[in-house]
Amino acid sequence: MRFSALGDILMTVPVVDALARQYPETTVTVVSRAFVGSIFRRLPSNVNFIGVRLDNYQGVLGLSRLVRELCEKTHPTHVCDLHDVLRTKIMRPMFRLRGVPTFHIVKDRKARKAFVRQRPLTQQETSFERYAKALESAGFPVKLDFSMRLCQKTERTESKERLRVGIAPFAAHATKIYPLDRMEQVVSLLSQRGVRVYLFGAGGGEEAVTRAWASHYENVESVVGTLPDMAAEMELMASLDVVLAMDSSNMHLAALTPTRLLSVWGATHPKGGFLPWGRDESCCVQRQLDCRPCSIYGAKPCKFGDCRCMDIPVEEIVNRICE
Repeated sequence: MRFSALGDILMTVPVVDALARQYPETTVTVVSRAFVGSIFRRLPSNVNFIGVRLDNYQGVLGLSRLVRELCEKTHPTHVCDLHDVLRTKIMRPMFRLRGVPTFHIVKDRKARKAFVRQRPLTQQETSFERYAKALESAGFPVKLDFSMRLCQKTERTESKERLRVGIAPFAAHATKIYPLDRMEQVVSLLSQRGVRVYLFGAGGGEEAVTRAWASHYENVESVVGTLPDMAAEMELMASLDVVLAMDSSNMHLAALTPTRLLSVWGATHPKGGFLPWGRDESCCVQRQLDCRPCSIYGAKPCKFGDCRCMDIPVEEIVNRICE
């Protein structure tokens, strides 16, 4: 079970893949938000997916009904909680009352809280490793293969001489977003160089921004709202030369493909345990400041009010892409 956030859900994908491949006789059922189902359905055939609308299971009685339905559908022998939040903490004893043992991720929140005060920074245990430990506690130790990619490099029909770049300029928190006026300059400079740019994002305001950029600059296309599901978004990323993303769910989605990845980091830090799958800090664009990181997740506002950690020159990002 893992219901949010999207980036954390995507970080479970390679771990579930390893579990399914290393235990082919075991049926693995992933329970999460319905819209991520297209990704998990790309995993081995012994992986099932159940999408849940949490609004339909509110309160203790609602969660009790969800547990009952899951038990009736899947007849589980083990339940592994990869979320460990109030909702899943309530659900775990409900499973145990039905005779199903439960296991859960250990987030070590004290260590993460201390991390933001560390100098120098030390690498924290990654979410991938924490998920694997939770599975090991359930009796299913897995070996993580960090070369795993969920899809292959997609061949393209147009000239290979033309660079194709995907840009995902948004994140869940403002302190993780490269200033949009500067990102627009990145898009403009790439357009002037004849680079084909694809813009990724969600609906609402993100769609409005990306469509405005696409209308202003040549060779720029917004794919927000145009693709049928998340797997199609991933396939498009697999056809590109580079994807530029924030510390965001799109960063983790791109990491499941063989495409080169650059990620911009502001208030958060890659040593906090959320580096994208199979990548290291060489893919990160960041400023080394004493105030970084000020947050593990990026939810804390900048104490200076200016997000100086995102004061990264436009030319630096463009040059990194072209390199």
